Parts: sequence; C-alpha cells; structure tokens
Amino acid sequence: MSLLKCENLSFAYDGVTVVRDLNFTVEEGNYLCIIGENGAGKSTLIKGLLRLKKPSAGKVELGEGLRASEIGYLPQQTQIQKDFPASVREVVLSGCLNRMGLRPFYTRAEKERARENMEALEILELQDQCYRDLSGGQQQRVLLARAMCAAQKLILLDEPVSGLDPVATRSLYALIARINETAGLTVIMVSHDIDASLKYASHILHLGQEGQLFFGTQKEYRRSAVYHDFLGDRAVPMWKHDFPNRVGRAAPREEAEPTETESRVKVHSGKKSSRRLKKVSSAGTINQSQKGASDNRPEGPL
Repeated sequence: MSLLKCENLSFAYDGVTVVRDLNFTVEEGNYLCIIGENGAGKSTLIKGLLRLKKPSAGKVELGEGLRASEIGYLPQQTQIQKDFPASVREVVLSGCLNRMGLRPFYTRAEKERARENMEALEILELQDQCYRDLSGGQQQRVLLARAMCAAQKLILLDEPVSGLDPVATRSLYALIARINETAGLTVIMVSHDIDASLKYASHILHLGQEGQLFFGTQKEYRRSAVYHDFLGDRAVPMWKHDFPNRVGRAAPREEAEPTETESRVKVHSGKKSSRRLKKVSSAGTINQSQKGASDNRPEGPL
C-alpha cells in the first residue's frame, strides 16, 4: 500500500474551490516536489495532508500504519516565530510533543533522538544558544531537526529555503536530500525553485489555477509539454535528458547540472560529493562521436 494516496481531492475557502481534483500517490522513500504558480493551492494542499484543512471533496488515505500526528512539518516562518525566545535544544525537542500525550516530561529516548538530529544537521554545538539569535539558515536547520523528531516516515516542507541566501539555500537542499537518501524519510516539498526541484526530486506534482497539470517522475516531467510550456526558453531540450553519460547509461539524478543558485557558490558537502567526483573523474573516456555533444555540458555539481 502507498504511504499516501489522494483521490479526487479538492479544497475550498468560503465555498470557493482553490484546489480541485488532485489524484496522486506517494510511495515510501519518494522525494516529491510540488510546484506551480502563485495561488495554485500548494500550501493549502500541505495543510490538507496534515489534517489542518478539511477537503471539500475527495479523500486522503495514509498507509503503512502512518498517522497524521507522525508527519514532520516545516512551515513557512513568520517574523514572530523567528524571534521565539527558547534554546535550540528546546525547539528541537518540541518536535516530540505529539507522541507524549499526557506525559509531562521527555523520555531519555526522545532526548537522544533530538541530540542525534541536531548532530545530523550540524547544529549540536548551537544547542544552548537562543533560537532568535541564530541566522536564517541556522534557524531552518533547527526547524528541520524539530520536524525530524516528529516524523516517523514522512516530512512535509513548505518553501524551506524562502528568504535564505545562496550559500544557506544550497546547504539546506543538500541536507534535505541526505535525509531522504540516508535516513529513509519520504519528503514532500513545496518549492518555487524549479531548478532545485528538478535536481533533487524523484517525482513532480505541478499545480495550476485549473488544478493538477502533471504528476509523475522527474524524468517524465522533463519530457512533458507542461514543463516546456512553464519554463519556455529556459526549458532544457528533451534530447539532453536522454543523452548517455560516459558509461553508456542515462545520467543519474544526483549528477544533474547545478542549479542557477548553486552555480554562484561552492559548498563542500562531505564524503558523498567526494565519492561522486571521483566516480566522474575515473569513468573513462567517451568516443569521438559523443565528445562534440558533451564537451560543453557539466558532468555534475561541484
């Protein structure tokens, strides 16, 4: 059974439908990006998946024993939330509140979970600092660690890089991808960054004013008319997505071209990047007929 399934799902405000007839499924381990123009209902959909907004039609089914209270959530921040007077450790630990029930204290296991998440997101040394004294990028890492404390299998992110500088943006995207790949958490992310969505996502859900325009894999989306209509001249020609790499296979997702934001900065992302760069550099040579078509194309992100 799918981790999450939406059938003919619609949402309305004051009788006016803002999201209509959504049909898609999310399997365990997927990385789904929800994209589209402003006002298409992306954030409303996230609220519906969290049971914070009741559907006007259709239904949302949770599978694999998942409950709504076990979904991690990183919302868009308000200015008041940015000034919250609590320590980093307290904010991260608050992600365990849903599972506490009437219990008035955190267990040793919950404290250890919070510590592990802070360590994984490289904010352990900040645990005693006040949340409101942190930079925007650091605050987002804290909220992501909090969401991980709440999440059992699924995490929802609503424009997590909004307002961040290019360096913090690249770093947070890399952390989210690592969580998806190594921690096994399924990710659903709302984003206006189409370049990053195509680089990291395994699946794309594209919403428009008229409803659902596309749902499928990242590769299927790149070949769709919706993608080319949406990006216009910025759309990458279809033949480039199928051009073989040096070992004769379709280029894997993690070796996609750098996004526009990432091309401006260079951030080290640990052993994984080193292994990938080593793999690219030792993959051998290409034949002369392929060389002309691939000389000007980057082999992978720096």
